[in-house]
This record gives sequence, C-alpha cells and structure tokens, in this order.
Amino acid sequence: MMTDPISDMLTRLRNAFAVRKREVVLPYSNVKFAIAKILEKEGYVSGVEKVTQGKFPSLKMSLAYRDGEPALLEVHRVSTPGHRVYTKCTEMPRVKSDMGIAIISTPNGLMTNKEARSRKLGGEVICEVS
Repeated sequence: MMTDPISDMLTRLRNAFAVRKREVVLPYSNVKFAIAKILEKEGYVSGVEKVTQGKFPSLKMSLAYRDGEPALLEVHRVSTPGHRVYTKCTEMPRVKSDMGIAIISTPNGLMTNKEARSRKLGGEVICEVS
C-alpha cells in the first residue's frame, strides 16, 4: 500500500528525466493531474493527458527537454503525510530566488507560490521544483 502517492509521482518524474525518457505513465488522481498541469504551464513538462485503458485511468506526461538537458532539474516533496508544512502569504517560499516554483495547496486550489503570493493566499507547501 502506497502512503504518499504525490512523492511517488515526483520520484517517477525524477527517474524518467534521469534516464532521458520521453514520457512517463503513472496512476491517475485529480491532485496529481492538477500538479501535472501546473508543471506543464511552467514548462517543466510538455504535455499531460488522462488515459483510460482497462479498469483504472492513468496519467501520461510528456517530458520537456531544453537543448538536450532536462527542463526539470530538482524536485522534492516539502509537506509529507507525517509532517504537514503550511505557510502564510507573507512567508511564501522563494525557490532558487524565484527561478523555480513551489506548488501550494490553497483554499482556491493548487497554484504556484508566485500566484498564491499575488492573490494573498496561504496554504500547504506540496513540493518545490527548479
């Protein structure tokens, strides 16, 4: 039984980029899909789609590369099931001097740290990506 599916997703992405895969397929959930859409919007992933084959749907992500190098260099989980990390809008984390992003779960849904800061929303820090 998997206790942290978001960490599993981030690890699969990290591993796929390490071996230069073109795409990665993982089990689907609405939260993972929302995270993948944010990564697509920010340019770390080139495509995201829900694939329904058989009994369970899957999430298919096409990985992005810039000049042969992975677009996603670092990704790590901040808030885990055993240790939740929350932040106010005034204390929003800055990843790599705002060159990277943090994905925040706010009352208005998942968004980047920059978007949450501009909307003056706080929330749970899901992960940091650069």
